[in-house]
Amino acid sequence: QAQLVESGGGLVQAGGSLRLSCAASGRTFSNYAIGWFRQAPGKEREFVTAINWNGVTTYYTDRVKGRFTISRDNAKNTVYLQMNSLKPEDTAVYYCAAARSRVRSEIPQSSVDSWGQGTQVTVSS
Repeated sequence: QAQLVESGGGLVQAGGSLRLSCAASGRTFSNYAIGWFRQAPGKEREFVTAINWNGVTTYYTDRVKGRFTISRDNAKNTVYLQMNSLKPEDTAVYYCAAARSRVRSEIPQSSVDSWGQGTQVTVSS
């Protein structure tokens, strides 16, 4: 199990940028991938991107590819989500998650062992 805490959310105008952080504590195992999901009001939670703790393998959905970048700092046990060129449709609560999954495609929510509590991202037009 991993304990995850997100931070960095806020209000930004369309076209702006934000950087989210996901800090892990407790028992964090190297075989766990870290993913980012988001949920807008009235919509289901959806996968955004993921990274493997033991490598540089990443995966992005088409909705964010080219705009978002996921990265890691293993010394700090932290994963970052750099979000550029933000759009109003990016508005959502963003959650990080630890999953028993390879980073080959979208991580299924059934593979998630631990969720953070989420951080609100609001993009105004």
